[in-house]
Amino acid sequence: MNIIFQIDGGLGKSIMATAMVKVIKKRYKNANLIVITSYTDVFLNNPYIHEVHRTEQINGLYLKYIKDQNCKVFASEPYKDTDFITEKPINLLKTWCKVLGLRYNNEQPQIYLTQPEIEYFTPYYTNDKPILAIQPHGGPEGMGYQYAWTRDIPNPTVKQIIEHYKESHLIIHIKRQDQIVYENTLQALDGFRSIAILLQMSDKRLLIDSFSQHMAAALNLKSTVCWVTTKPEIFGYKIHDNILAEPFTKEPDYTSKIYNPFALSENIHSIPRSEEHTSELQSRLHLVCRLLLEKKKQQKNKKQTNNKQSKAEDKHQQTE
Repeated sequence: MNIIFQIDGGLGKSIMATAMVKVIKKRYKNANLIVITSYTDVFLNNPYIHEVHRTEQINGLYLKYIKDQNCKVFASEPYKDTDFITEKPINLLKTWCKVLGLRYNNEQPQIYLTQPEIEYFTPYYTNDKPILAIQPHGGPEGMGYQYAWTRDIPNPTVKQIIEHYKESHLIIHIKRQDQIVYENTLQALDGFRSIAILLQMSDKRLLIDSFSQHMAAALNLKSTVCWVTTKPEIFGYKIHDNILAEPFTKEPDYTSKIYNPFALSENIHSIPRSEEHTSELQSRLHLVCRLLLEKKKQQKNKKQTNNKQSKAEDKHQQTE
């Protein structure tokens, strides 16, 4: 049997789909699984699939895998499922399995890196300091906006974190070319595989609901993830420290929405908050600073304590 699994949508969704290919192969062990996606790099070296094709380059697929053959096509869209549209807090992977008639057993995304590519990209990120990888802003290329209040970390919060970590860490910013450049940061190399290796090499990770938090989960890397309008119950992972923004103080404008009350590119003036709160967007996200800084302080205190103990032991030995 041949199974065609078509994945529409963004990079994060394709990373989530690496969990779905595990589910499909558990059900159809002897089938050839052919994946169609716009992000083929996600599925490199994946042992569960037979082939991966770009969405724009599927000429010949019908003759090769469908015509006069035993074939099944999985192309149903979980975003159009009733539970997702009505915002019930059900994990998207579970919804995806439901619409495809499959059983979800908590399968998690997984990315497979090879030793040669690790060795190739490692020198680009090697430094005397530990790495803090950040992705404070998301969205695909060509959207025409640098900041989306619906999921991005406010710029003042990002600057505060950079200010506190610029001496102790090499801060590498995962960003699009058209997004803001922060002082005291380096831009991550372009390319899915190089960013995966960056995350693997990093000491700390501060991310949002974008592809990088899916990537970190797929690499089994615990990260700090900030959430504004999207929900970790649906798109997130238990491995992460998930920090939610404060509740909104007024209802969003539903008149211009079809399936979702929030659009990822919403204008700053449409924030559903009262005037007195508008200047301090998603104030709970400032807990990110406190959380990361507290960890840093604890590590510093632990190091100082260890140094004092070491010196005391040396002095004791000298006395003896």
